[in-house]
Amino acid sequence: MNISKVLNENVEAIKDILKGCDDVVYRSIEVGHDKKTQVAIIFVDGLTDKMVISEYIIESLLDAGNFEGISIGSVKSDASEKASSEFIAVDDVKKEEDLNKVIDAILVGETALFIDGSDKALILSTRGWPKRGIQEPQTETVVKGPRDGFTETLRFNTALVRRRIRDPKLKVKAMKVGRRSKTDVAVMYIEDIANDEIVKEVINRIERIDIDAIGETAFLEFLIEDNYLSPFPQIESTERPDAVAAAILEGRIAILVDNTPFGLMIPATIGTFFQSSEDYYTRWPMASVFRFIRIIAGLLTLLSPAMYIAITSFHPGLIPSVLTFYVAASRINVPFPAVIEAFLMELTIELLRESGTRIAGPIGSTIGIVGGIIIGQAAVEAGIVSPLKIIITAVTTISFFAIANYEWATSLRILRFVFMIMAALFGLYGIMLGIVLLMVHLAKLESFGIPFASPLSGLGLKEGDLKDTIVKVPVQKLEFRPKFTFPKDKIRLKKR
Repeated sequence: MNISKVLNENVEAIKDILKGCDDVVYRSIEVGHDKKTQVAIIFVDGLTDKMVISEYIIESLLDAGNFEGISIGSVKSDASEKASSEFIAVDDVKKEEDLNKVIDAILVGETALFIDGSDKALILSTRGWPKRGIQEPQTETVVKGPRDGFTETLRFNTALVRRRIRDPKLKVKAMKVGRRSKTDVAVMYIEDIANDEIVKEVINRIERIDIDAIGETAFLEFLIEDNYLSPFPQIESTERPDAVAAAILEGRIAILVDNTPFGLMIPATIGTFFQSSEDYYTRWPMASVFRFIRIIAGLLTLLSPAMYIAITSFHPGLIPSVLTFYVAASRINVPFPAVIEAFLMELTIELLRESGTRIAGPIGSTIGIVGGIIIGQAAVEAGIVSPLKIIITAVTTISFFAIANYEWATSLRILRFVFMIMAALFGLYGIMLGIVLLMVHLAKLESFGIPFASPLSGLGLKEGDLKDTIVKVPVQKLEFRPKFTFPKDKIRLKKR
């Protein structure tokens, strides 16, 4: 819908489209000393900075001269030209001829200025909605490293990344997703490092999304990932701008979404989910040990309850005789088989974890700790579970929190119930069958065409990607970018 030169027609058209929206403010002003010109200002109360509107728009217009177009050679300029160049004291001013785009701009916090006699509207940058300040990430805390984290404001988040990569080749492609929400999305990458095919695939998948609203990065992640039936995330998410900047420098693509403090990093592999930002801020021997501990923690989270069921129910002869006698003596008063005992404790811990998560502040952590101690001790004294099962449950729970990525840890946490069922049916043979099926699934899984199991699957072995996967070697040995990103510029470090 084109903008009319008649001011009242434009205002009435907007009022008709936005009828029932009582938070939309319409302000009419007569501008000019000799010849009065009618102008209209339209904005949404609560999404704009009223001080900017009052001091730099309304006050500037009231002090302005006539809006009659000035002549440039033989061509007479439009009134909007004169207003934007001479009268409006706002840093970002855009002209728009489409009324629908003007309404979209109003609904995201901009102010629209209509001038009688002009078929163009001025879109003035006046966004000023309530925003949260930059704080330390809650889910990815580090002992050593930057303390700033993403917020719910997209422009803050892109600025945090650009502050770390001051390269003109760092590109930010702005997009809108959602027929109704029209959520701002930013795709960030370095032009001469990121692979063009991967960048095109990311942009194409986002453009193909046809949904009414995007509320969070999770919506976008689920809609563009390769295999939505897989329990494993194929896109890495983070609250840390330093992690996003490091991923972009490796040749990966970052996606930031408005109204959420999480960013997405594409592509992802098994190795990236076991990495932590702190690995690159500590010395390489400690980082290698910590990364190895996370891998062990992942195995314990996935297999320890299943191993308890398999050994106590099917293969007690695999453990030393003394330990066998102890296990038998501890379970002599337990009325349930090992599988029921294990499921009771694991489900109880899940209830405590969920309740502690939903209650904010110190009360939540208190419920988790006190509830676990009291319920565990009471269960042992009542003879419902054995002391050994309490120890295994505690180790499994602690191992879950040792994994750096929450989504990856949650996937392992859910899969452990599948392994417990396999162990209850077939013992260690069931566990081995489950491991084989899991390996097959991971080998087939892809993240934007990149093998999810690389470099363990072979991709990047020649380039030495294992030097920053299972362990972390000194920085001096990381000359090349990871192979799985297929970067244009492969050399990261030049030795002198």
